[in-house]
Amino acid sequence: MPQIQIPSPLRQYSGKHASVDVPGKTVAEALAGLVALHPDLKRHLYTEEGKLRAFVNVYVNDEDMRYLQKEATALNDGDTISIVPSIAGGGWVMI
Repeated sequence: MPQIQIPSPLRQYSGKHASVDVPGKTVAEALAGLVALHPDLKRHLYTEEGKLRAFVNVYVNDEDMRYLQKEATALNDGDTISIVPSIAGGGWVMI
C-alpha cells in the first residue's frame, strides 16, 4: 500500500499524522483516499474545481509527478508520496 507523507503545516488536518497509508493504483486514487480519511485536507490540497492547488507539489519516490504522468502516475505497494509546499509562493493558504 502506498504511503503519503504529510508536511508539518497540514498535520493538524490529518489527525497529527506524519504519514498515512492509503490504497490506490494511481496518485489520484491515493490522494482521494487521503481526503476521504481526512476531509479537512481537501480544501488545502484542491481548488473548488477539484484541481490540485498550484502550490501543492507531489512527489512519488522523490520524482515530481508533473514529470511523470501527473495524477495518473501508477503506484506500487511500498511507494512513497510526498506532499511538498512551494517555498516561493508564501506557503500554505489556510482556509
